[in-house]
Amino acid sequence: MSDGTPGRPAGGPPGFHTMWRDLLPLGRSAASGGYRRYAWTPADTDCRAWFREQAKARGLTYEVDRNGNQWAWLGDPLAGGAVLTGSHLDSVPDGGAFDGPLGVVSAFAALDELRARGATPRKPLAVVNFGDEEGARFGLACVGSRLSAGQLTPAGARELRDADGVTLAAAMERAGYDPEAIGPDPERLARVDAFVELHVEQGRALDLQGARVGVASAIWPHGRWRFDFRGEANHAGTTRLEDRHDPMLTYANTVLAARKKARLAGALATFGKVAVEPNGVNAIASLVRGWLDSRAADEDTLAGLVAAIEQAARERGARDGVDVEVVRESFTPVVEFAHALRDRLTSLITRSGPDAVPVLPTGAGHDAGILSAAVPTAMLFVRNPTGVSHSPAESADEDDCAAGVTALADVLEGLACR
Repeated sequence: MSDGTPGRPAGGPPGFHTMWRDLLPLGRSAASGGYRRYAWTPADTDCRAWFREQAKARGLTYEVDRNGNQWAWLGDPLAGGAVLTGSHLDSVPDGGAFDGPLGVVSAFAALDELRARGATPRKPLAVVNFGDEEGARFGLACVGSRLSAGQLTPAGARELRDADGVTLAAAMERAGYDPEAIGPDPERLARVDAFVELHVEQGRALDLQGARVGVASAIWPHGRWRFDFRGEANHAGTTRLEDRHDPMLTYANTVLAARKKARLAGALATFGKVAVEPNGVNAIASLVRGWLDSRAADEDTLAGLVAAIEQAARERGARDGVDVEVVRESFTPVVEFAHALRDRLTSLITRSGPDAVPVLPTGAGHDAGILSAAVPTAMLFVRNPTGVSHSPAESADEDDCAAGVTALADVLEGLACR
């Protein structure tokens, strides 16, 4: 569905359509049709208010943890042994409607489904909205879950800056949160037995297999590297080509080299963000700063790929009279989801139908991957018929969304009610 509005098919999960309809306009750009739900902005505030309203409407216990992550509890939050589900509500620049929000809406809908079935949880259940998963504003993905899991220091987080130089600490404070409180949350995570994150698939593996729902096996290792190409500013109309130290040439060659070397390695490499100084039409740039996103099936392949791209950049920089500096801004190692939990999910879902459930890896990072070091985690994927993601064209069909909610409800019932 191109407008990102899954309807409510006959017998579908109660409340899904209404929740989706209410969330859909929040943070949506009239110009692009995509979403600009960046951390600690008015759009983020609106999404947080929506989450709080959903918790209140269901009589759930609502709380915000020290890192700004939102929780809605069915049962005693302090009892321990909890089963957690949910995802995130923020977006990449002009992103799609489903990446993150589908997991949160489906989580609330799955709780509704459990109640409709008359299932009685023996363990606490919680829906979570992790903050700043995409890292669109401050350049680091999964800030909320990284802080909670102790994978990001409070001092390092507070100093993160957006494109306007605003620190994360200042942004949190403006939004009414205390940046001095952020930090590891081991006591809360110790009360969680399992985290199951539902997410729209970011690719076409399920569609190619004719499956509505799949289970994640692993997340590829991935990271972000900043490449600084420093040359010499000069006049575009008077400087001879042979006298130039043009960093744009080095950057352009590096982009092409990254694509070639990623193809040869069977991996992925993307320069998707660039900043230029002085950024004038009639000026040779003094600095081109490009950000590389790279992912591979294993860490050795990824390390070799990034090293090869850096070598290509330096070799071309030497020819162009351009200095090259590379800074690794973030890195997430390979995540193998807990096999026992993954297999349990597969078993619980197949009880609802005769079709086998595909188990597949993903190259996309998620909060479930970050938390896997502290909590047993697993993921469900809902079919994306085009495979397009991080774009307004991202989509999922109505019946597939309904199947995702049913699968999640089956999983929650099996993990928390039996």
